[in-house]
Amino acid sequence: MRQGLITGGVAGAAVLLAALALSQATPNSRQTGAAATRGPNGFRNMTPAQRAAATRRFLGLGPPPDKAAAALGAPLFRQNCAFCHGPQARGAEGPNLITSEEVLDDEHGERLEAFLKKGRPAMGMPSFATMSDTQLYDIAEFLHEQVEDVANRGTYHVLNILVGNAAQGKEYVDSHCMTCHNAETFAHLASRFRSPDQLQRGWIWPEGLRNDGSLAITATVKTPDGGTISGRVTQVSDFRITLVDSFGQTHVIDRDPGVEVEMKDPLAAHEAMIPSLTNEDMHNVTAYLETLK
Repeated sequence: MRQGLITGGVAGAAVLLAALALSQATPNSRQTGAAATRGPNGFRNMTPAQRAAATRRFLGLGPPPDKAAAALGAPLFRQNCAFCHGPQARGAEGPNLITSEEVLDDEHGERLEAFLKKGRPAMGMPSFATMSDTQLYDIAEFLHEQVEDVANRGTYHVLNILVGNAAQGKEYVDSHCMTCHNAETFAHLASRFRSPDQLQRGWIWPEGLRNDGSLAITATVKTPDGGTISGRVTQVSDFRITLVDSFGQTHVIDRDPGVEVEMKDPLAAHEAMIPSLTNEDMHNVTAYLETLK
């Protein structure tokens, strides 16, 4: 399973599926040592170590890499291998080793050590027979750590983003946001998100609120015969538009000559704001909203 998920350029999709599956796990689906992935918030409530272990099992990544050995293997790899494979084994003149079968099929060097000692001289890969078993083991663990960093989303750590100026954030909100919103909109907004990074994504682009219909894109379509159809847009292209009206009925309308479409997107102002939004603006507004918990 490990090789099938990671090779072929689908590692990112596998990681996303892992996160979704684990976040929706049933009470008895997986144990993670100190805690189980219980309910929709189970994965979110785990410690980083528990998330990493649960994701590793789901993806079939095998045992975790030996971090101490990987640290010793990093300079050895960069000195002997990076000119072909890149400093993080992502590939350069030589292939990317993150998706290499030799790496993915190995656990703790039992295959890689023999492979590295022999090399593939006919394909331009030298033998490393003069290296000790310990050095080859360290290089193998370095490679496994690179795979872990790419594939295991559970190991990622989000840095503290509350580094902005809350007073300046309030000024930004007052000057840019109050034409559409009021103070009530922002009161306790931060309490709806589990972390500041989630808050920051949420206020910049509150796409998730489309799911409950409150920010759905709507349209009014006027047909050549004088009829009018209004509803929530579920699909739109240059050729047709699909609406769901207030009764739940679906309408598929060809955009033939004479058909007029007027669309309303509640997030249009957010879309217009994004190109001019600076990192400083984002951090300042997030810091300000965090004070309104």
